[in-house]
Amino acid sequence: MNTITISLFTTLCVGILSASPPETLVRKKRYWIIDSFQITEEYPGPFPYLLGKIEVEKKFAVGFNLQGQGVTEEPKGTLSIDTQTGEIWVHKKIDYEEYQNLKLTFEARKIQNNVVDTRLGVEVKVMDINDNAPRFEKETYTVNLKESASQNTFLTGVLASDKDKYMTNNGTLDLRIVSVSPLPIDLEFYIEQSGPGNNRVGTILFKGCLDHEKAEKYTILVEAKDRGEKVQLSSTSTVIINIEDGNNHLPVFTGHTGSGRVKEGDEKVPVLRLQVSDQDTSGTDAWRAVYTIHGDTGNHFRITTDPQSNEGVLFVDKALDYEKGSLRNLSVSVTNVVPYHTCQVKSRPDEGLWDVVTTGDVPAIRQVVVTVEDVNEPPFFTPDVKNITVNENMPVGLTLEVFTATDLDHSYDNTLLYMKGEDLNEWVKVDSKTGTITTAKLLDREAPNVINGHYKVTLYAVDSGKPPMTGTGTLNIHLNDQNDNTPFLERTSMDMCLSDQASVTNITALDLDGDPYSGPFRFQLEGDVKDKWRIEPNNGYTVSLVKETTVHAGYHELKLRVFDLQGQQAVHNLSVSVCECDQMQHCNLRSATQLGGGTAIGILLALLLLVGVLLLALMLSCEGEMRPIILEESSGALMKSYIETPGSDCAVPLLCQQIPAITAVTHDNCKKSTAAGAELESQSSYLLRASGQVYRPGLGRQQGSLHRVQSTTLNKSMIVSSKYWSEDSYLATYDGLLPVLHKRTYRLQMQGNELGDYPPHPYAEEGDPETSSQLDVISIPESPFNTDMLLHLGPRFNTLASLCTPKLNSS
Repeated sequence: MNTITISLFTTLCVGILSASPPETLVRKKRYWIIDSFQITEEYPGPFPYLLGKIEVEKKFAVGFNLQGQGVTEEPKGTLSIDTQTGEIWVHKKIDYEEYQNLKLTFEARKIQNNVVDTRLGVEVKVMDINDNAPRFEKETYTVNLKESASQNTFLTGVLASDKDKYMTNNGTLDLRIVSVSPLPIDLEFYIEQSGPGNNRVGTILFKGCLDHEKAEKYTILVEAKDRGEKVQLSSTSTVIINIEDGNNHLPVFTGHTGSGRVKEGDEKVPVLRLQVSDQDTSGTDAWRAVYTIHGDTGNHFRITTDPQSNEGVLFVDKALDYEKGSLRNLSVSVTNVVPYHTCQVKSRPDEGLWDVVTTGDVPAIRQVVVTVEDVNEPPFFTPDVKNITVNENMPVGLTLEVFTATDLDHSYDNTLLYMKGEDLNEWVKVDSKTGTITTAKLLDREAPNVINGHYKVTLYAVDSGKPPMTGTGTLNIHLNDQNDNTPFLERTSMDMCLSDQASVTNITALDLDGDPYSGPFRFQLEGDVKDKWRIEPNNGYTVSLVKETTVHAGYHELKLRVFDLQGQQAVHNLSVSVCECDQMQHCNLRSATQLGGGTAIGILLALLLLVGVLLLALMLSCEGEMRPIILEESSGALMKSYIETPGSDCAVPLLCQQIPAITAVTHDNCKKSTAAGAELESQSSYLLRASGQVYRPGLGRQQGSLHRVQSTTLNKSMIVSSKYWSEDSYLATYDGLLPVLHKRTYRLQMQGNELGDYPPHPYAEEGDPETSSQLDVISIPESPFNTDMLLHLGPRFNTLASLCTPKLNSS
């Protein structure tokens, strides 16, 4: 224990200050730093014990006080002071690793006025002892090491540290290997350390050779020990080295199984299996075999390892060709997944690494022969696709191409038969012996199955092997276009509005030919169209048909001539229906009703004429005299008729130019029978029957005789009173009627206006109590209709005449 005493120097200083002049006298506090107190860490006691005493000059009664670390600050409760004597006491242990020194403040106060008379700084130093042993970062380290690892290979690092004072013996430690179990053979583990003295890193390495068969695991005990002067402390850690089995035994071929034969053309099929033996641990990478094929220039083969048996399975991966060789010589080598490695110690020098010898992979090799068996392979075309270009419409029999095939089989008959495959239009034929392809029909570029001017034909070559094999070739025919099609219209019927201004509709022309044999087209209207119809413009693909205001409502037929770029032309009929714009939805109906009264009567007469022709054909025969038909009164019963001699069908003879209206007339002067005469006679027979006369050939030799038949025996629909007929009136009516019939029937035969070509139109739905307004869309023709002709037909046509002429209705 040290005692600090206030020296005389202090008294002298106080005296000097007291002797100063009054104006310079200033009372100041006195401070001293006392640093001679020491505490030994981890002092075992007993407590409390006296650390020291602070003494001051006492002219007055003084009280002592101590503040700072260990008293009023951490570590609180460690120190205290006797307020009367100034003695400092220690009450508990203190750790140097936490507090190396304690800083405090000492005060002396006058008891009379409690004024601080003296203030001093006090420092207490903590003295270090070796109270901390070195500690490892881990208690156990584990390392997995391959058997093939070479010496001086880093195994692992260990870390140890000491909490004692740095740069002292208590805080400086050393690492060393204490023991290795089991005892290594041809192997030595050593440690290299680095880092500051109180924080060491140890690196563990080895010299010599590792051998899994000698030891699968090594346990190394590593010690960390400090250099304490009075006492040395230490600790240990365990390092476990697991030696993985390496490949220190080479695989050896022991045999093979399998035929070693393969048929040409086969793929993905096994050929044979190779067996090996290996003394390394089964199932490990050191035991598992790896096979390599050598000498396979075409990459036809593939070899894999069976994971269960470790056998090598040889496959034909790509088809082999017998004609390129019947035998394939290969070599197969085998190693392991882990490379082969051996190590042997030759010498152990005192310094540095040992002298060792290592051996690498030495693969085993086996020769393999694969036999290729010949099979009948299909012939092939060279090339298998040919392209030719010809003009369309070439003559039949033209040679297009000669397609020949090759068959490389030497053990089979190479006779080939050529056959046609795909030929959708049946355009070509194939010579079965030579493969020559010729045209069998005209080639039309616009025909079906021609795509962008290309037409495909396939050809087969069949050999005579068993079984026969077939090769396929393709002929692509590229057809050059010719101007063999005329322009046509997209539509020939259209509707237009009746208005005070010119109205327009579009006309589009098309052509099956390609450029330059198609459009743009030139359009030209034919006939009397001036100031009525015109085309604007007259060139293009789509032009406008312009209707002038002079064109009245109704149905109009125009002729339009269309030219392509080469001048090829065609005339087309345009059917135009002109009607009010608000009735455009009924325009088709109006076009049917606005044919005019004459057209409607012509249609009706044409129908009656057709019925008359059929009836007349039943009554005509080649020979026989005219006999009256005796008709019995019948009420719907069938009556017997003998009007045709069996087996005597013939053409209807030509009637004479004059046909009496009332009396029976013979036609012996008719000289020839023609189609025009037959038509005239059929029309005449209708008119005679309508007048109450029945024309039929008799069974005798008189031909063309007419017999009056009582009107009561005829169907009432055919009765016409004879009082309306005379020879002159009949001929006049007939001469006027015949041209009308020809004209109307011709119109009916025009494209788009055939009889019965009008689509059905509903006028009322079932359950609808009101009649459709479309029934009212019936127009009266602008041209007058001659009703005298209807009057001559008899009272059965009075109703029709009254509908056609309103004046008859009023009468």
